[in-house]
Amino acid sequence: MRRSEEQFRILVQGVTDYAIYMLDTSGHVSSWNIGAERIKGYKQHEIIGQHFSRFYTEEDLNEGLPDIALATAFRTGRYEKEGWRVRKDGTRFWANVIIDAVRNDDGELIGFAKVTRDVTERMNAQKELAKAREALFQSQKMEAIGQLTGGVAHDFNNLLMAVLGSLELLRKRISADPRALDLLDNAVEAAQRGSSLTQRMLAFARRQDLDLQTVDLPGLVDNVADLLERSIGPAITIDMRFPARLPNVTADPNQLELALLNLAVNARDAMPNGGKIVISAREATVAGGDPDMAAGRYACLSISDEGEGMDKETLDRAIEPFYTTKGVGKGTGLGLPMVHGIMKQSGGQLVLRSEPQKGTTAELWLPVAQEQEITAPVRAMEVQATPEKRALKVLAVDDDALVLMNTVAMLEELGHEVIEASSGQDALGLLEQNPDIDLVVTDQAMPRMTGTQLLGHIKERSPSLPVILVTGYSELPKDFSKVPLLSKPFMLSQLSKKLAEALSSAAAAPDEDAAEAPAS
Repeated sequence: MRRSEEQFRILVQGVTDYAIYMLDTSGHVSSWNIGAERIKGYKQHEIIGQHFSRFYTEEDLNEGLPDIALATAFRTGRYEKEGWRVRKDGTRFWANVIIDAVRNDDGELIGFAKVTRDVTERMNAQKELAKAREALFQSQKMEAIGQLTGGVAHDFNNLLMAVLGSLELLRKRISADPRALDLLDNAVEAAQRGSSLTQRMLAFARRQDLDLQTVDLPGLVDNVADLLERSIGPAITIDMRFPARLPNVTADPNQLELALLNLAVNARDAMPNGGKIVISAREATVAGGDPDMAAGRYACLSISDEGEGMDKETLDRAIEPFYTTKGVGKGTGLGLPMVHGIMKQSGGQLVLRSEPQKGTTAELWLPVAQEQEITAPVRAMEVQATPEKRALKVLAVDDDALVLMNTVAMLEELGHEVIEASSGQDALGLLEQNPDIDLVVTDQAMPRMTGTQLLGHIKERSPSLPVILVTGYSELPKDFSKVPLLSKPFMLSQLSKKLAEALSSAAAAPDEDAAEAPAS
């Protein structure tokens, strides 16, 4: 028996992964193994006779957990729980604790056997796994919302195309009754607001066209400073802080200006009694392993306010489309989702930091441009395409009857002869029957044969025939990036300019081909 007891003592003393020790009936330590010394940091002579409550945190001591543990073990024979425990040096670890009541042959309590295991690594791994699962869930949720939003916006653009186009044509024919004109203008403005709404939805879904260029951030902010000040009002001051040297970034300047304006207006709304907005920038490097951004150099443009801030729940939902804390009619809930979509499509990231009553900081992370030389962007308003004067024979293709009717009416209003086709297959047949067609205007998203597929067939048969692709969102393959593109909804003037642009490009194409041909 003595040999058996000695072997058991050696076994217990030799265990290093578990703290195994005895407590007397009042909870004082009466034995101590090497595992307890390794885990808790106390030498045997430092802890024998001390009460085991010294391993508990102050919060647990205030709740009386040591007494509850012994009382439970005494009553039921066993107590098991996980929680924070304190080492000799004051650091904490997450412990799995088991306390068993030890009784003699007569059933009399003679003490407690206590086993403690450090499971901090397991707990951290579980937390990381839960965090990864939540991140995956959020990513899948946002992707699903993005797909739904993009599809809704596409269909909504078709409806707005018919509404806006018809209203514009109707205005040319309506009587000069001021009341009637006011009502018509009101309908046009409402439809245009709907168009702006769909653009924000498409931005969130990352399905709008971006004209990525090399952009000087301080210069861009300086260019829109006056607009920002007019938008936020005199009660808000803007403080700009930029380093002496900041690398240029890759971005769409127009979309970036729109994002900056949205964030400034949000900051203004968070400070109803006035305050200060700080716009600053810095360069940073993102290492590999970041799930949101690729490794590389970035410039971070931040917009900070002194406003009400957001709690964690609001912050977590801030980029969800249609989620807003503003009053009814004061916000669509698409401003931040739009900015998020623009940043993701630009290869960057929107990062929000906020605390209640401590303000909010929105950070726009944009990749540093590989080519630092800035090419002056050509703004849409600077393009002065000369509308085509001669009458054309145009083939209009669209599977949506409302949109097709509207497109035909607009082309006829411009003085052109129009042939209609409701599908790509019908269009090919009409092209065979009408070899004198001057131009094709086709929708992109059509069943069985898309606009780009139709364009491919046309280029095989009539390489010089100009084609305009009409789309509700950015959906073209990269091979078709140079094809004249007309985004829905469009107005009569935009259609006229696009016709002139398509004809000019088609006229210039033979010269370009000749210039590229090798000398014989």
